[in-house]
Amino acid sequence: MQQVWSRLTRAVLEASRLYFRKAADALQLAPLVREILLTPFRIVKVELVVEDDDGALLHFNGFRVQHNRARGPLKGGLRYHPTVDEDESIALASLMTWKTAVVDVPFGGAKGGIDCDPGKLSTRVLNALTRQFVERIKDVIGPTLDIPAPDVNTDARVMGWIMDEYSKYAGFSPGVVTGKPLQLFGSPGREEATGRGVMIALEEALGEKKRALAGTTIALQGFGNVGRHAALLLAERGAKIVAVGDHAGGVANEQGLDTAKLSAWVLEHRTVKGFPGGDAFAGPEVLQWNADVLIPAALGDVLTRDNAERVRAGIVVEGANAPTTPEADEILRRRGVTIVPDILANAGGVTVSYFEWAQNIQQFRWELERVNAELERTMRRACAAVAQVAREMRLDSRTAALVLAIRRVAEAAMARQALTHPIRL
Repeated sequence: MQQVWSRLTRAVLEASRLYFRKAADALQLAPLVREILLTPFRIVKVELVVEDDDGALLHFNGFRVQHNRARGPLKGGLRYHPTVDEDESIALASLMTWKTAVVDVPFGGAKGGIDCDPGKLSTRVLNALTRQFVERIKDVIGPTLDIPAPDVNTDARVMGWIMDEYSKYAGFSPGVVTGKPLQLFGSPGREEATGRGVMIALEEALGEKKRALAGTTIALQGFGNVGRHAALLLAERGAKIVAVGDHAGGVANEQGLDTAKLSAWVLEHRTVKGFPGGDAFAGPEVLQWNADVLIPAALGDVLTRDNAERVRAGIVVEGANAPTTPEADEILRRRGVTIVPDILANAGGVTVSYFEWAQNIQQFRWELERVNAELERTMRRACAAVAQVAREMRLDSRTAALVLAIRRVAEAAMARQALTHPIRL
C-alpha cells in the first residue's frame, strides 16, 4: 500500500510541475521568474524521537516547507504518512500557493508533516509525537506566520493538540491552526466546505452553458468527506446522483440515489457497497458512467490515458487533488469535455479555513449562514475570474486558473520590491 501511495504521489507531483510550466509559458515568464516562483522561502526538517508504549524509541522526521509568503501568512496541511519527505512537501506547498491565490484569500502556501504511520501508533504516542513536532517548529509557525491545517491522516483532534501545545509557548493562540473542533474555536461549516465549494463550482460551470443543477445527472467517485457533502448539497439543489463508486464497490439508481440514506449507510458501514437503495456495480466503473457530470472526489491519478476515452460525462469537476493525469487532461479536452480543475473546484476548504482564522483573530464566531454566504461569494468570484482569463487568453480552465494564481502571486511579490525595471505580466 505504501508503494502504491508513493507512486500516486509522485505522479501527482510530476503533473503539477507540468501544469505550472504550461501556465508559465502562457504568461511568457522568464526562466529566472519561474525559478523565483518555484523556490521555497524556507524548508524546515526536524528530528523527532518518542517512546512507544513498550518503552522502545521511535525515530521520525518532520517537515514544514514554506513556499511563498508574498500574499500573506503561509497556509497548508500537515500529513502523517510514511512517504512524507522534503520533495513531496515542496511540490505540495507550491500547489497551496496557487490554490489560495486563485480564490484570492490572503495567504501563501505551505505543506509538511511527519513520516510516520499513525495507524501503528497509540493515541498517547501520536499525541506526544505531535507535541514534540510543534515544539521543534514553534518559531516558524503562528497566527501571522504559518497556519497549518488537517491533511492525510490528520484531523480536528490533531489540530487541537497543536493549538494546545503552541499556546503553552505563545499564550492563547487558536489562530495557529485551522480545522479545529468547534469546542476549540473551529468554524461552523468547515467540515462540509470542500463539498460545498464543489457544488458551487459545478453550478458556475453549468451556468456558462446556460444550464442549471436541477435535473443534472451526476456520477461520483468517492464518498468520503468531500464526495458525501457534495452529494447531499447537490441533491438539495435538484441534481440527481445516479451512481457512486468507492474503494469497495458501487451503487447506482437512474432515478437518483437517496443521498441522505446513502450518507447514513456509509457512516455506519464505511463504504457504499451493499446499500439497498440501488443496483450494485464494480466501483471503478463509475468513471465511465452515463451521466452529465463526473466528480472524482477521492484519490489522485484516477483519470488516465487508459480510461479517458471512455469517460461519458461532458463535465468533470475535480473534487480530489490531481485526479486527472496530463495525458488524460489532453484527451478529455480534445473530446470537448469541460474540466473544472482541482485548484478551483476543491478550494472551498481552504477558503473556510481562512474564515476560521479570521474568526480566531477577531475572537468572534460567525454564524453558519455567514460562513456559507461568504464561501459562496468567494467561490463564484473566483470562478468568474478564471472564466474571464480563459476567454481573454483562449486557455483551458486549468491553465487559466494557474495563470490567474501565478499572476497574483508575482504581482504581490513585485509590489514588495523596489524594482528599477518591473517585470511585465
